[in-house]
Amino acid sequence: MRVMSSLTLSLFFSIICCSLTEKLSNASSPNIIIMLMDDMGWGDLGVLGQPSKETPNLDAMAAQGMLFPNFYTANPLCSPSRAALLTGRLPVRNGFYTTNGHARNAYTPQEIVGGISKDEILLPQIMKKKGYVSKIVGKWHLGHRPQYLPLKNGFDEWFGAPDCHCGPYNSSIRPNIPVYNNSEMLGRYYEEFKIDRKTGESNLTQMYLLEGVDFIRRQTEAQRPFFLYWAPDATHSPVYASKPFLGQSQRGRYGDAVMELDYSVGHILLWLKRLGIENDTFVFFTSDNGAALTSGPNEGKHYKFIPTCTQTGSNGPFLCGKETTFEGGMREPAIAWWPGHIKAGTVNFQLASVMDLFPTSLALAGLSPPDDRALDGLDLTPGINFCPGEEVPGVTTHDQKEHTLQPILFHLGRDPGEKFPISVSSHEYQKVLSRISPVVEQHKSTLVPGVPQLNMCDVAVMNWAPAGCEKLGKCLNVPKSQPWKCDWPH
Repeated sequence: MRVMSSLTLSLFFSIICCSLTEKLSNASSPNIIIMLMDDMGWGDLGVLGQPSKETPNLDAMAAQGMLFPNFYTANPLCSPSRAALLTGRLPVRNGFYTTNGHARNAYTPQEIVGGISKDEILLPQIMKKKGYVSKIVGKWHLGHRPQYLPLKNGFDEWFGAPDCHCGPYNSSIRPNIPVYNNSEMLGRYYEEFKIDRKTGESNLTQMYLLEGVDFIRRQTEAQRPFFLYWAPDATHSPVYASKPFLGQSQRGRYGDAVMELDYSVGHILLWLKRLGIENDTFVFFTSDNGAALTSGPNEGKHYKFIPTCTQTGSNGPFLCGKETTFEGGMREPAIAWWPGHIKAGTVNFQLASVMDLFPTSLALAGLSPPDDRALDGLDLTPGINFCPGEEVPGVTTHDQKEHTLQPILFHLGRDPGEKFPISVSSHEYQKVLSRISPVVEQHKSTLVPGVPQLNMCDVAVMNWAPAGCEKLGKCLNVPKSQPWKCDWPH
């Protein structure tokens, strides 16, 4: 568990103080684009030390905007992280967790019964109040049954899939995942939407790029403010890239996918400039969790001495990766870009979280967050007289973290790789623990968990007959319901 005081976090959220050249109060509500990568690691960007030169556009984005080296997810797994982003709340509050025995991580495979709770308020639902048109492109992963899909939760448009692109499956045992255009399926992965598991070739990232650009262009022509949630999944196993990018990187298929995503980000930013709306569009780039440590054959660069294991993404100097709460699983690459507002080349070393994108987006849109529930995200925009990187006496910034009931503490400033736990017998450990413990206890005493949505599974709820399958002749026979408590091995 990462522990930080409210004061600590509030001091971080000072983008305007030293980096905005115009006050938000004098600006109209900007368009907002959140780019959420899938299993991309902190160390995959050149600006953060990756030597393979795969991300020139993201590196340029950081040079033109603000880099966040200390940006964190809310959970080291896909579904709960995405739920936290769109609700501004910890997974334990928004229901994206499980109480099944010994479970640490849970997500939404297609046999999951639950999904995002109707009691949660998602970002696009609130932004409608200011006339925003919202679209998700790519991976949803907050439940695939009809009541959980994007258009039932505030989005106006959707092109993408409800689940991961795992497969291919035997349709008599498990259906392939459908790809939707708004409320109806267009086909399925590995069928109409090809992914070649042998070569890694797929045009999905190009489709997601075109869908994103088309949405931006249409809303600009209509002079409507828009929210684009662009969530491609090429760096999630099985990793894929389109033919022009395959074999182009130094890191195998994973590096090829990163290159194509980088190209796509650069293309979207270029279109904002072509349309003349770059000064009216706030763009934030990050990832849902750390890079997975292993993947399938040929998807990454092979370790020389471990032939059965392949390297996928890079978590830089940090320990472990996806599915763990060490730095490698929780710390994410993050860049904010807004020409004319964010000072170019800014680096903000203070702590921030994916949950902060919820209140930040609302603040940019001139909207207030809901006041009937606890929010864990904090607004990044207040004009506090505190500049990124300044020291504030008596305030913890980025020195400690806790993982277990008997805390293992690391000093991330001098040990970012978490190789040397602070000795429990040391004065430093006792001093730090005395500061952390009251914060933890206060959090526990006031926490009201949401109803867990990820406990039950059933083969009958899989994607056998999604909306629109009748038109395509793609409906499959639904098996008899056989619910069970999901088994989470993570």
